Amino acid sequence: MMKFSILVCDDSTVARRQVVRCLNDSLSAEIQQAVNGVQALALLREQHFDLICLDLTMPELDGVQVLETIKAEKIECFVLIISADIQEKMKVRVAQLGAIDFIEKPINKSKLKEILHKFGIH
Repeated sequence: MMKFSILVCDDSTVARRQVVRCLNDSLSAEIQQAVNGVQALALLREQHFDLICLDLTMPELDGVQVLETIKAEKIECFVLIISADIQEKMKVRVAQLGAIDFIEKPINKSKLKEILHKFGIH
């Protein structure tokens, strides 16, 4: 059984730590971290990830720009948006760009588990 590979991208160390902890409690996966969109894309281009947990508000390259690039470059991976402040308009936008779902910060572990299960990630 292959381990799932997950990339957690958030400019906040605290937020990344929380996401990683929730993921580790929910499934067995190889988890890597990126501190911003630029680093995330560099990693996505050189290796395969099954899932990227992506923050929207980040300096340099925000989550939407990362999503746009993933779509443009046809990088295969599930994208789960993690954001403290997600507006209805933004939900529509990220869904159009291919995000599978979004979850609000601070993360609710059972909601995260539910989303992962829905997409066969467990």
